[in-house]
Amino acid sequence: MDLSGKTCMNQRKLTSLYIVSDLFASALAWCAFFFFRKLVIERRLFGDELHITPDNSIILGIFLIPLFWLAAYFIAGYYKGPLRKSRLTDLGTTFIITLFGTIVLFFGLILDDFIGNYTNYYLSFSALFGLQFFFSYFPRYLITSRTVRLIHKGKIGFNTLIIGANGRATDIYRKIINQKISTGNKFVGFISVTENDRCQLAEYLPDLGTIDTLNSVISDHGIEEVIIAIEPDETSTIGRIINKLNSNSAIIKAIPGMYDILLGRVKMSAIFGTPLILLNPELKPAWQKNIKQVLDIAGSLFALLLSLPLSVSLAISIRLSGKGPVIFAQERIGLKGKPFRLFKFRSMSFDAEENGPALSGSNDPRVTPVGRFMRRHRLDEIPNFINVLKGEMSLVGPRPEREFYIKQIIDRAPQYNHLLKIKPGITSWGQVKFGYASNVDEMIERLEYDLIYLENMSLYVDLKIAIYTLITVIRGSGV
Repeated sequence: MDLSGKTCMNQRKLTSLYIVSDLFASALAWCAFFFFRKLVIERRLFGDELHITPDNSIILGIFLIPLFWLAAYFIAGYYKGPLRKSRLTDLGTTFIITLFGTIVLFFGLILDDFIGNYTNYYLSFSALFGLQFFFSYFPRYLITSRTVRLIHKGKIGFNTLIIGANGRATDIYRKIINQKISTGNKFVGFISVTENDRCQLAEYLPDLGTIDTLNSVISDHGIEEVIIAIEPDETSTIGRIINKLNSNSAIIKAIPGMYDILLGRVKMSAIFGTPLILLNPELKPAWQKNIKQVLDIAGSLFALLLSLPLSVSLAISIRLSGKGPVIFAQERIGLKGKPFRLFKFRSMSFDAEENGPALSGSNDPRVTPVGRFMRRHRLDEIPNFINVLKGEMSLVGPRPEREFYIKQIIDRAPQYNHLLKIKPGITSWGQVKFGYASNVDEMIERLEYDLIYLENMSLYVDLKIAIYTLITVIRGSGV
């Protein structure tokens, strides 16, 4: 098995281990809390004659409370990147999640109990928090410590590619492999930026290709980290490199210059590691990403059920308007450049693209009367909610395009690749601010709004876009 396969297997094993540990820890903490309440709180109220017998609350809690905590950890993004955890981060994350989770359980399950005086409230809260924190963090500490030791010993690592082939690249390679404590980088090879027959790094690593083949190299070799170490005279290629890299999930790092260090731009991920700049931090916190995913599923189910009578009426109208399918499926490009089939109500004539791909304008004769009405109110996009349920789209995100047009856009605006870092959406900032694009020029103009959204992603921004979209649907100003 290659290293990338081992890494994936280790990721899955570790995630499963954390989940099983949290389930048992939460059940054990709830049992301990039950006995605490019986032996301390209730004995204060009812005396020493109290009989401790399991009741429905403890039995039900053993099964349901761990699921509550599992959901809390998932929403907070705790299970993401199990191989890259640190014990200090684990401590802070566990403390914060336990605190908020305890508050929810306290107000939901404990506050209405008969407790005699308010001191018992404080005791109950402190006990529940302390037990949950201890039973959760202790096994996490052991698991994370073992993983960190294996990485430091070089037994677990991440396939790493260096972009650059000469002085800087060779220097960073030597520094990393000569570290007494490993950071887990397993170098697979390098990519040269310019055509040069005398690459210094070729003495140590194989030359895997050029910038043009960068994404295929990353895919073929299971690259998890990319280190950019180009020479000063090669910095003109940095924009091209970043645009290429942004369509995949590899972690991107670069060597810092003294200017970056003086300005405090170096974000170090390890105390003992070589200082590198992290160039592709998360676009939004993990908890927001997970909440957005939950909202996508819940919102899509609600929208499909609410629009069911309307969808049936539209389907009948489309069928009566002429030959052709009711649901129109077309290949679009989604997250990380992966193609998927987008579903829409057919708004054009059956043979609309018999002469090849063609965008639609405001007075396009190919659009049927029913289609024109649907487009004004964006009702043709109702089947998009199916794509959201399938995990191919989000409620809010840049509109997905066809590969035919993406190639034309990238030729003129390579920064389009940045949009492939997130799921496409049913509605977007570009859609709200600019509307439909009838040619590549307008697509590029709309791109500016979507790039702004990318830099300002949040649940609040998504809510604003959703509200403006709803206004557009009601007003019928979609075209």
